[in-house]
Amino acid sequence: MLSLRRRLVLAHLGAVVVIVSGAALAGWWQLSRAVNGQLDAALLSLAETEAGMLAESRGAVHVHESVRSSAQPSLARLDRLVQVIDAQGKVLARSANLGTATLPARPALLRRMAPGLPVFETLPDTNDEPLRMVTLATRIDGNPGAVQVAGSLDDINRLMQAAALLFAGMAAALLTTVGFAGAALTRGTFKAIDGIVGQARRIGETSLGERLPHPGTGDEIGHLADTLNAMLDRLEHAFDTQRRFTADASHELRSPLSRLRTEIEVTLRRPRAASDYVDALRSCLDEVQRLTVLVEELLMLARLDAGEADGPAATTDAATLAADCIRRALPAAKEKDVAILLEGAQPAAMQIGYAAATLILSNLVENAVKFAPPSSVIVVAVVLHGATVALSVTDQGPGVDPAELPFLFERFYRGAGARASLPGMGLGLALAQAVAQAHGGQIAAENGAGGGARFTLTFPVVQ
Repeated sequence: MLSLRRRLVLAHLGAVVVIVSGAALAGWWQLSRAVNGQLDAALLSLAETEAGMLAESRGAVHVHESVRSSAQPSLARLDRLVQVIDAQGKVLARSANLGTATLPARPALLRRMAPGLPVFETLPDTNDEPLRMVTLATRIDGNPGAVQVAGSLDDINRLMQAAALLFAGMAAALLTTVGFAGAALTRGTFKAIDGIVGQARRIGETSLGERLPHPGTGDEIGHLADTLNAMLDRLEHAFDTQRRFTADASHELRSPLSRLRTEIEVTLRRPRAASDYVDALRSCLDEVQRLTVLVEELLMLARLDAGEADGPAATTDAATLAADCIRRALPAAKEKDVAILLEGAQPAAMQIGYAAATLILSNLVENAVKFAPPSSVIVVAVVLHGATVALSVTDQGPGVDPAELPFLFERFYRGAGARASLPGMGLGLALAQAVAQAHGGQIAAENGAGGGARFTLTFPVVQ
C-alpha cells in the first residue's frame, strides 16, 4: 500500500495534470477557432467582393484580378483560388492561379446554396494540399450562379502543429516544475511530521516531561505540535496527580493499619483483664471505622473519576439542605461553644440528589466547626443570584494561608497548621469538590475581609 506521502504527491500531480491538460486543450482549441475564423472571414470577404463585381458587370463573365504592373504588388489574392460557376456547376470563369484545375462543385453543394448564404467546406486532398473553400450564391446576368473562393490550410496546419508542440512543451515544463515543487513541499512537511512521530514514540510513562519538536511555524503542523504538547502537559499532570494520590493513599492506609497491628500485638503479649481487652477492641474499632471512611471516600473518588456518578435526576432545596446540615453539626459546635447561624434561606431547587448535596455542604460546615475558635460564630448563607444559588459557609477561624488556597481541593492535601493540630485525612474537600463538579456545581475558597475562611458552593437552579 502506498504511503500517505506518495498518495498526496500522486493526487497533487494528477490534479495538476488534469488542470494543465484542460487549459492547454482549451487554449489550442481557442487558437484554432481564431485562425480558422480569420481565414473564413477573409475568404467570405473576397467572395462577397467578387459577387458584387459580377452583379454590376455585363457581358463576358470573368474573375476580377489585379492587373499586372510595375506598381506595388497586391497581396490580396496570392493564396486565394477564385472560381465562378452557374446553377448546374459549370465553370464560367476562374482565377489565373487555378490554371487548368477546377474547384469541386458537387451536386450536394449546389443543393445547399441559397442566395446570400455562404457554404464553407474543407477540402483535405485537393491540389496536393488541404483547402478551405466558401461558396456564395449570387446572380450572374440575371441567372443563378455562385462564386467559390478557396485558400490553403497548409500555413494554418503548420501553425497549429507548432502551437500544439508549444503547449505540450509548456505543459510538460509546468508539470515537471509543479511536480518537483509538490514533492519538495510534501517532503518538508512530512519531515516535520516524522520528527513529531519519532519523538512521540520515544515519550513514555517515565519521560512525560519531554515535548514534541515544534517546526517554528504557525501553520497546521505547528498547531498540531502545540496541541499535542498541551495534551502531554495534561497527561503529565494527570500522571503526577495519580502518583501522588497513590503514594498518599498508601500512607494514609498504612498508618491506621500499623496502629491496629501494634495495638493487637501489645494486647496479645501477655494475659490481660477483660476490661483491657475491651479497651483494645474499642481502639481497634476506632481505627477500623477510620479505615472504612477512608476506603469509602477513595471508592467514591474512583467512581467519580471513572464518570460513574449518579445522573442529575433528583433535586434538592437549598434552604432545606442548609438547615439539615446545620442541625447535624450542632452537637460538635456546642462542644466548642460555637454558634451556627442561617441567613437568607431562600428556597431554590438544585439539580443534585439529597445525599450528594448533604455530603458536600456537611463537609464544609464540619470543617468550619473544626477550625472555628471557641465562642465564635459560623454563618451559613443561602443567596439566589439569577439562575444560580450560592451556599456560603463563613467561620471566624485563622483563615487559609494565601499560598495554600490553590491546593485546598487536591487529594490528601492539608495545610501545615491543620496537619500539626487537627486530625483528618485531607480527602474531604477533594471529595466535596469532585461530587459538586460531577453535578454541575463548584466550590470556591477565599479568606474573609474580617478574618476567617469562606467556602462558597454554587449550583445552577432548576427553572
